[in-house]
Amino acid sequence: MEKSVKRVVLGSQAIDGAGVKLTRVLSLRTVLDFDPFLMLDSFDSLNPKDYVLGFPLHPHRGIETITYLISGKIEHQDSLGNQGTIQDGGTQWMTAGSGILHQEMPKPCPRMLGVQLWLNLPAAEKMTTPKYFDIPENLVEIVNEKGATLRVISGKYKDVSGVTPHHIPATIFDVHLQKGSSLTLPTLADETVFVFLIQGGLRIANTIYQEKSAVLFGKGDFIQLSALPEQESRLLFIEAKPLHESVAWGGPIVMNTQEELRTAFAELNQGTFIKNR
Repeated sequence: MEKSVKRVVLGSQAIDGAGVKLTRVLSLRTVLDFDPFLMLDSFDSLNPKDYVLGFPLHPHRGIETITYLISGKIEHQDSLGNQGTIQDGGTQWMTAGSGILHQEMPKPCPRMLGVQLWLNLPAAEKMTTPKYFDIPENLVEIVNEKGATLRVISGKYKDVSGVTPHHIPATIFDVHLQKGSSLTLPTLADETVFVFLIQGGLRIANTIYQEKSAVLFGKGDFIQLSALPEQESRLLFIEAKPLHESVAWGGPIVMNTQEELRTAFAELNQGTFIKNR
């Protein structure tokens, strides 16, 4: 059975970090429907002034952040001594776990185009050891279908596998559809499934959806996506099993209870936030 569209969220302009202009798509108001996905920010700019101030040192606990760049360059470093660069076609999968302080500083480039997705950690793994999972472009398997190209970042498409995440086994594909082409993707009936339209509109059933929209699907075994006749479409296909757990969200920290949230911010003030060095 084909999944029908359950909800559509059109991103809105926002400013975060030290003054980065971005499109915020998923947030606190979408948590229940998009569980286990918490936040989705989209970056799309030809003007470095929109993003070079970056995201100076800030804390995270209880989540994973997945940063994927179609094009661009972001330098990062953290309180544990890690540092590196995310570049064109690369992904950084960071597990904040018990706590980390890090910064992300975009660098001037012809076009900054990508996303950051926050993935919730289950209660039993909230305080896991922080770690990184870097996926450079050359490690991403590519599948060519008729009129479509899929980059398998995580999960599996047919007999092609991406990385296997440490905690939530989320599936993420970068899908590029040629003008007027269609693609059918199998899905799991009991998982949260949505697509985010990075570039270009998309037709699903008899409805056209706008660029920078997150389209959430209901129950079913597959989805069918069609690019418009006049333009190509670039989108992310995202899927994971919901946690069905309580969410206590305070800025960059996401726990299960308000008491855990208060403890996290108290530890920040006391200098005891970082558990693993």
